[in-house]
Amino acid sequence: MTNAAFIGLGRMGFPMAGHLAAAGHAVTVFNRTSARAGEWCAKHKGRAAGTVTEAVRGAAIVFACVGDDPDIRAIADAAFPAMKPGAVFVDHTTGSAKLAEALAREAAAKGLAFVDAPVSGGEAGAQKGQLTVMCGGDEAAYATAEPVIRAYAKMVARLGPAGAGQKTKMVNQICIAGLVQALSEGVAFAEAAGLDPAAVVDVISKGAAQSWQMENRAATMHERKFDFGFAVEWMRKDLRIALAEARANGAKLPVTALVDQFYADVEAMGGKRWDTSSLIARLGR
Repeated sequence: MTNAAFIGLGRMGFPMAGHLAAAGHAVTVFNRTSARAGEWCAKHKGRAAGTVTEAVRGAAIVFACVGDDPDIRAIADAAFPAMKPGAVFVDHTTGSAKLAEALAREAAAKGLAFVDAPVSGGEAGAQKGQLTVMCGGDEAAYATAEPVIRAYAKMVARLGPAGAGQKTKMVNQICIAGLVQALSEGVAFAEAAGLDPAAVVDVISKGAAQSWQMENRAATMHERKFDFGFAVEWMRKDLRIALAEARANGAKLPVTALVDQFYADVEAMGGKRWDTSSLIARLGR
């Protein structure tokens, strides 16, 4: 079992840290809102720290799951000087590959290791311990982190050096964006055509159109219920990162860029906290 620190107890981090504790790891948590850390300690075996520095001191692995590049940069700046030599920093935040690469270099210079490890599966996946974790980093660091990560993952893999995990998450979000828009249009078309969307989806989900989005979001799209998953404002953050990376590497993402603008329309409708399936709402404007 491992001495671990977990920084960031949001919708994802709270259950992820809980799975670590349930697996028998000694977990110290930190959250900017201390009440949230207290709530976690009331539910799970572990302790809360008052600062990032206190949380990471003595930990063999430090996990972080926060919002964006500036957040993880601030945590790394506080954590790296306090971490013990040889410790591994695992970043579950979805951020830029450029920052992941920089943090890996900085960690190595301090005798530490860094793994960028963004996740997919949403809040439900985190609660069930069924996340997909996409990792970048050196092989030794990954080998140390991988068995611990499995406490909350159904799939974990190393895709390459530092930054590869973040780039893989970009591919994930690029694919999701197009799928959600296509599903929105399909459900809206079925409604306009006078078909029963539930019956239509039941049939086509057994064929080539099948997807996770169809299985899990088609019905709630039809019901115009948008409180089941990843928020639009966070999807736009992820797409911003992917589009910036594409500009740097020359990849063409016309559909992704278009869907990002559709999400901007949803935000203008007051839907920044709706889940990503809310793309269908703008079709009815």
